[in-house]
Amino acid sequence: MAATSARTLKLLSIFGIGATLTAEELAARLGASVRTVRRDIDTLRDLGYEIEAVRGAGGGYRLGRATRLPPVVFDEDQAVATAVALQTVPTVLSGIRENAARALATLQQAMPARSRLHAEAFTVSSARNYWEFPAPPIDTGIVRAVGSAINRRHLVRVDYTGDGEPVTLTLEPHDLVVWAARWYLVAFDPGADRWRAMRVDRCKPHLPTHTPFDRRDIPHGDPVAFVMTAHDRGDAAAEWPCRGSAVLALPASTVARFAPGGSTVEYDTETTCRLTLGAWSWPGLAGLLLTFDADLTDIEPAELRQALRSLRTRIGKGLRPGRPHR
Repeated sequence: MAATSARTLKLLSIFGIGATLTAEELAARLGASVRTVRRDIDTLRDLGYEIEAVRGAGGGYRLGRATRLPPVVFDEDQAVATAVALQTVPTVLSGIRENAARALATLQQAMPARSRLHAEAFTVSSARNYWEFPAPPIDTGIVRAVGSAINRRHLVRVDYTGDGEPVTLTLEPHDLVVWAARWYLVAFDPGADRWRAMRVDRCKPHLPTHTPFDRRDIPHGDPVAFVMTAHDRGDAAAEWPCRGSAVLALPASTVARFAPGGSTVEYDTETTCRLTLGAWSWPGLAGLLLTFDADLTDIEPAELRQALRSLRTRIGKGLRPGRPHR
């Protein structure tokens, strides 16, 4: 009886993802026979869950749209995944750490004893990544205002603070992207007739416009790829003991994708750009520039140029033929 109840609960959690699955696919996930799956589906229906049978190609079973799941329907793997996610959540929203801790406590109280033991075995501590430079935590109201405009396909007006004075923009918002603990808005700017990748922490939304717009095709067909290759996405150079720059013989979009956190990329020509970045030492900074495997020019400051000369000397010594080993 306990095995049947656990299997039925797992079946309900599988339906909770919203997919349409065949009886054979469900049987494979549950490690049971097709006949057993159909019997468990009947059990769920008897309990009041609307399980729809979809006919034709791509058919199978799915949870009815009007069906409401119980507050917590997790199998043990889902419980562990949720517990770890809540403990390692990046601080990208104001108060999210405290809210995540409260959510974890609520989740553990609602779990069956066996699931709770599995989840508690994955108690972890999250450490800072010194190569990641998150934006200051954003007020949830800003994300909610922008996200609502995206979902409703309404124009959004924002005061945006870039490199200079704030400017007021009317945008067609398409997607929100979180990368390296920073929020970015992917939007089309009709006034400038171009796409923008913008730091959400620098946006101050106005009241809703309720003005609809038609979605456009995002560059690269993917909002994440667009943000990662946008050199003018609003990032700022981080404070490091040593900071320098150089012009690289690579397109800005290529360097923007692989530049370390806390660096900035400036467009120079179609095939060159200036990368400004920092490190704990001048040789460390020189080594970072060399990872791009590109010609370097206009290197600043003098300490960085000297570090590159020193590395060249050290590498040259290492490449000299040594005495044979006995």
